[in-house]
Amino acid sequence: MPIDIAKRSELGVLLEQLAAGEVTPRAVVERALARANSNAGRNVFIALDAEKVLREAEELPTRFPGPEKPALYGLPVSLKDLFDLQGFPTSGGAKFYAERGGIASADSAVAARLREQGAVIVGKTHLHQLAYGITGENPDYGDCVQPGAPQWLTGGSSSGAAASVMEGSALAAIGTDTGGSIRAPAALCGLTGYRASIELARERGLWRGGVPLAGSFDTLGWLFRDLRDGPLLARALFDLDVPEFAETRVRIGCAAEEFVQDCEPNVRGGFVGWQNRLRHRGAEIIPLDTNFWEEAMDIYAPIQAHEAAAYHGPRTGNDFSHFHSLIAERLKWGLSISNEEIAQLDLRLAAFCQSMEELFRECDFVIAPCAPVSRLLAGMDHSESRKMILRYTTPMSLAGVPVVTLSARGGAGVQLIGAPGDDARLLAFAAGLAGGGSRVVRGGAQAN
Repeated sequence: MPIDIAKRSELGVLLEQLAAGEVTPRAVVERALARANSNAGRNVFIALDAEKVLREAEELPTRFPGPEKPALYGLPVSLKDLFDLQGFPTSGGAKFYAERGGIASADSAVAARLREQGAVIVGKTHLHQLAYGITGENPDYGDCVQPGAPQWLTGGSSSGAAASVMEGSALAAIGTDTGGSIRAPAALCGLTGYRASIELARERGLWRGGVPLAGSFDTLGWLFRDLRDGPLLARALFDLDVPEFAETRVRIGCAAEEFVQDCEPNVRGGFVGWQNRLRHRGAEIIPLDTNFWEEAMDIYAPIQAHEAAAYHGPRTGNDFSHFHSLIAERLKWGLSISNEEIAQLDLRLAAFCQSMEELFRECDFVIAPCAPVSRLLAGMDHSESRKMILRYTTPMSLAGVPVVTLSARGGAGVQLIGAPGDDARLLAFAAGLAGGGSRVVRGGAQAN
């Protein structure tokens, strides 16, 4: 039987109150600003002008005077500092670009869309330098640790996006995801994430005014708290028509045991817990042969490095010393990869995508952990963490598919993966899994 997903979340209730005039945008934004930069590094936001934000909140009733309000009217939203926001520099997580790029004279497509939908953009959030990392460490702006838990990194590259939702300075946050940059911080911070399919992001042209990393894999989406908010946020940003009711009798393919063998016990518990919960909701869980996922990083990493170097090389005169040494090494490597090597990798990529499409002939959705670990300890050497985590996320990046992160206790998030371009169906199904907030489910997982 279909599940009605119209029941309002806390965010949904707030939007109704804002639209009805029961609470003012300024009051909501004042509360959000009071919570900004509450983590130990005081670096959730790279750029924030509180007076300007309050003025924008006060002007909203004049901008939208009628009884019908846009979808995000009065909602405090944060913007990853990869996208232009009029009046601010765009750093891409690097002071080199913040100091040399100048002040944006116009909004990026993403910022313009948010304003059209009535959102109040609180500020521009912290990110792993150039969005070229998965931990949230940054030598220019400091490492981003979780609000209330300074021992743990947020994960990245959408580090400040996750932290802004955790602290309540934003009720939803724009992130990007090339290799896992929404999924990893969402999982590690106990949040929900939605990575849009590459097809959808390209159709909407939302990278205008943004800093790319690797155009073959770049996409964007949201970090938020409640699965029920996914359809609303996707409609607002992507103009996506999400059905009001979700299927329950679906077949969900499960990543092979061989693939998840390196998961720590907490992650395995979260993964098993979500399988149990999905069965309880009427889904059939079936095993999949995912052995071909093991080649994902070998395809992904050189293409990513080649495309990143092609963008940043001309802007730096191929002098990558402005960036963290590990990032500089990847960019130098990218310059050394020939077009002939990329052509061969493109053939492997096409074959990989074909194999992913075949998986979805067996099932409606696929599930896999977001990462083999559930915590990243601040101040430790994480040079190997990127490879460990990307092993779990890059198969979906190569295929360009949509993913919703299902939160679980202690950072053990799970990827719920849709077929290419099947964003609306995925979001509707995920929203139907909401149980009125976090709660313990069988297998030891805690989920939205």
